[in-house]
Amino acid sequence: MQQDNYAATGRRKSSVARVIMTKGGSDFMINNRECKKYLTRDPLVAHAQEPLIATEMLGEFSIKCKASGGGLSGQAGAVRLAVARALLKFNPELRATLRKGGFLTRDAREVERKKYGQPKARKRFQYSKR
Repeated sequence: MQQDNYAATGRRKSSVARVIMTKGGSDFMINNRECKKYLTRDPLVAHAQEPLIATEMLGEFSIKCKASGGGLSGQAGAVRLAVARALLKFNPELRATLRKGGFLTRDAREVERKKYGQPKARKRFQYSKR
């Protein structure tokens, strides 16, 4: 018997998440650890699970995820996008719900680079007239 796997990739800041969803089961693993133990903070766990909650499919899929790069906030955002894309592969009719919630839009905000002659990206050294 072949299992239906739905794979997708999500990115946020400098983080990348690869998700494999399998129908049945209810575990949500990130880097071989339970989601709540890996992301540590409840708002991040809720952020990663938002697409499943919006489509009322929380607990219907076994989700295994590999997240790398960046911090926990970026990884949670990457997992969220990857889960939404995998749900779309499972059922294309969910597009309207996922689009309305903003789950299919990749957050393009990146860290601005530091410029020379300045201590940070936008902060300037103090100006002294005399």
